[in-house]
Amino acid sequence: MKKESPTQFELNTSPFARTRVMGIVNVTPDSFSDGGKWASADAAIKRGHELMAQGADILDIGGESTRPGAQILTADEEWARIETVVAELSASYPVSVDTYHAKTAIRAVEAGAFIINDVTGGQGDPKMFDAIVSTQTNYILQHGRGNAQSMNSLANYTNVGDEVASELRASLRKAFDAGMREDQIIIDPGFGFAKMGEDDWNLAVNMDAVMGIGLPVLVGVSRKRFLERVGTLKGGERGLTPLDRDDATAAFTSHFARMGVWAVRVHEVAASRVAVDVEEQLMLHWQMLNGIRPGAIRHEGGCCSGSVSHTDSYEVSGCCGGTGSHGVSVSRSGGALGGCGGSCGCGGH
Repeated sequence: MKKESPTQFELNTSPFARTRVMGIVNVTPDSFSDGGKWASADAAIKRGHELMAQGADILDIGGESTRPGAQILTADEEWARIETVVAELSASYPVSVDTYHAKTAIRAVEAGAFIINDVTGGQGDPKMFDAIVSTQTNYILQHGRGNAQSMNSLANYTNVGDEVASELRASLRKAFDAGMREDQIIIDPGFGFAKMGEDDWNLAVNMDAVMGIGLPVLVGVSRKRFLERVGTLKGGERGLTPLDRDDATAAFTSHFARMGVWAVRVHEVAASRVAVDVEEQLMLHWQMLNGIRPGAIRHEGGCCSGSVSHTDSYEVSGCCGGTGSHGVSVSRSGGALGGCGGSCGCGGH
């Protein structure tokens, strides 16, 4: 029996719920952090069960590494790696498949996956948007520039948060023109993709424009290079290897859960699940102490129905029609291509 059906995720509009945790299953020999550990189908399936036991809500299965210089696969080669894993794990759990190949996307949905996670945002395969429309599945549209070979040279920003949001909106227009619906789409600001060190840190504290698009947001910072400055201390140095960045990843999970992101994508689930559970309890108790009925605030893909702050009394109003929990005045111009003029910040406390 599936742990939770796709419709129960209510991807686009849901009562204020805790951030979900997406566990990564890399069926690859060359991923940057754990390449080779789960490369066989049996090992990957076992890993999927382990991540769910740790508290994952969703599994994200990938067969091709997206790190610079990684082996480029055809759709058939990619599917040969992940077919058995997708079929086996999707029989028991909600499964996302990490692919930019339209052919793999169609096969994955037929095998039981309910989300396609495309790190190229539709740029990797011109047939991807049509595949999503034809299968009516859910789609994670990620921000990026260029490809694995060129993206680092394209990491030039004046205001990374605003520029990422603007470029996501441009990609969304293409998706809508292809026939995709808003309620199919999750957006991902693409930490580490066409972003260098300081860009990632600046984006992490400037997510208002991305959250203001009004769609569910997935964030993936797990083990990424920019965390090395705060990773686990070993031999007088921090974050020497990707495995030394799991504590920093969990800290970021707490940060993003407070913002109200839909999900975080992580290699090790246990600590991040604790982080989102703590944030959920803090929010519930903050609501109770302020005389707010739990669930009265609705989180709508980055906007919230209500006016909430540390000092203001609670008053129900329109989405983004008030003051956010950090005192940010916001206004909504409507829809995923209009979005909010700021972040409601309902995840703050």
